[in-house]
Amino acid sequence: MQAWGHASDRGHVLLLPTGYYLAGGAFAVAASFLVLSLVSPQALGRLWRVRFFLFRFPDAARVVVSLLSFAVFVALVAAGFWGSRDPLSNPLPLTIWTLLWTGMTLAQGVFGNLWSWLNPLYGPWRLVAWLTGTDQEAKHMPRWFGYWPAFLFFLGFAWFELIYPAPDDPSKLAIAAGGYWLLSFLLMLVFGYEGWCRRGEFLSVFFSMLARFSPLDRDAAGRLSLCWPGAKLLDAPPLPLSAAAFLLLALSSVSFDGLMRTFFWLGLNGINPLELPGRTAMIGIGSIGLVATFLLLALLFGVSILAGRWIAGSSLPFWQLSGLLVWSIVPIALAYHIAHYLTDVLVNGQYALVALSDPFALGWDLFGTAHLPVTAGIVAGADAAWWLWNMQAALIVGGHILAVLVAHATASRLAPATSQATLLQVPLTGLMVAYTLFGLWLLATPTAG
Repeated sequence: MQAWGHASDRGHVLLLPTGYYLAGGAFAVAASFLVLSLVSPQALGRLWRVRFFLFRFPDAARVVVSLLSFAVFVALVAAGFWGSRDPLSNPLPLTIWTLLWTGMTLAQGVFGNLWSWLNPLYGPWRLVAWLTGTDQEAKHMPRWFGYWPAFLFFLGFAWFELIYPAPDDPSKLAIAAGGYWLLSFLLMLVFGYEGWCRRGEFLSVFFSMLARFSPLDRDAAGRLSLCWPGAKLLDAPPLPLSAAAFLLLALSSVSFDGLMRTFFWLGLNGINPLELPGRTAMIGIGSIGLVATFLLLALLFGVSILAGRWIAGSSLPFWQLSGLLVWSIVPIALAYHIAHYLTDVLVNGQYALVALSDPFALGWDLFGTAHLPVTAGIVAGADAAWWLWNMQAALIVGGHILAVLVAHATASRLAPATSQATLLQVPLTGLMVAYTLFGLWLLATPTAG
């Protein structure tokens, strides 16, 4: 007997046989941990540090690329004010929510830190520094700030995207994007570009963390090499508490984006999924849920680190253990991000190509894509649902398996003895298995819009 799955617009719901997917995904993550526990840390480290030189890639054109990106950004903000009021016809919301927030995230994980070139802040900052003859790099942000400015900006960004009633409204988004650029530019003049982007500008912080997963590695001399995905995470320095919180927020916000649409969450708050009251009525519970999801994940992560430290009998301080092992969150955050927004990219990416050719709805066709037919049916139907849901499930399970691999290699740095390294990560692996189940459940459970 053949059973068909049900699909929604944001993700696909396959009611049968989700139990097999949940069990299989959890087993795959747990099995990868058991296999890795038998592998010599030295052999694993040698394998992960293999590099294949490709070519030299200097950054002489970085300022020019950034200035072009800034010009595009200005045009997009202008389109937000004076272009179409339809979010699916205006290029600003399509560029920010689809091409930047989803597409650039994927590009960072595959090609490395492209954002360091495309950042529309770098070129103007370098131009001002050149015109004024000042050495802005001599300025630094106080160390006690940590990564908390980036954390707070990311929290505000997540709130605007998930909770604010009209995040797709072109004019409101233009005010938010333009205001954020101006504020960031002023803070760069105070703290310097490197100082602010390294710990204050949330997109630069987020993208640079994801870029460590990329199989492309570019050193300070501009030499580009090919390496294993996630290999650069092994040499990453321990993150301070504020940076660890930032990474956990990045993961929890995407998870809450999926959770807030489920019948479970709506029922928990006494809302009939068939009679949604609108985003305005859900600002309060949405804001509480966003913060609560982060706090719960941070608590579970902290407990797993403390439990592993106790089981392994490690004398290393908590901040060092958590600051290194939190890098294992990067593959999970990247996988969740891509899996969650996959259908959005496939459909809204087409709308973006159309809107960018005619940004002000004046009948232009700048790139020859203004009349491109948008095929929304690419994510509709039983066959599409099957392929897309399995791709999403594979991304989530694969991300967790890679996270276990990174955690194992990192634990080996902290505890040279294989047995101690294995014990150190047992609770964290348990958390990853649980989060795999949670992620697959989010994909499979019914959602309301």
